[in-house]
Amino acid sequence: MRYTWLDDYLMQKPGVTKNTENWNWVRYMIGGKMFLAVCLDDNDKPYYITLKLEPTEGDLLRQQYDDIVPGFYMNKIHWNSIKPDGEVPDDLLKVLVDKSYALVLSGFSKKKQQEILNGKRI
Repeated sequence: MRYTWLDDYLMQKPGVTKNTENWNWVRYMIGGKMFLAVCLDDNDKPYYITLKLEPTEGDLLRQQYDDIVPGFYMNKIHWNSIKPDGEVPDDLLKVLVDKSYALVLSGFSKKKQQEILNGKRI
């Protein structure tokens, strides 16, 4: 995987936890809700990075990049998968990670958002 910085970048975000309990995926979550997953093959090699985006943005990105496809095993409207050895620039992937994090965070109440951002146990 060319995005060797990804795990460190994700784990520095407030309230992020990492889970590997299901399907041989590394799931990154906030408040118990997934915002990104690294999907692994049978040899534990990443084959997709899946994240949530606004539907219109995801659709536009799929048209611009061959390495961005509808979400693997996910709702194909809201989730998008990125090939981990593809041509999506690092800077763009960081922006997409940030957007996915913010999108899932915004689904919580204001109170819970503050608890997550301030590092309180939830």
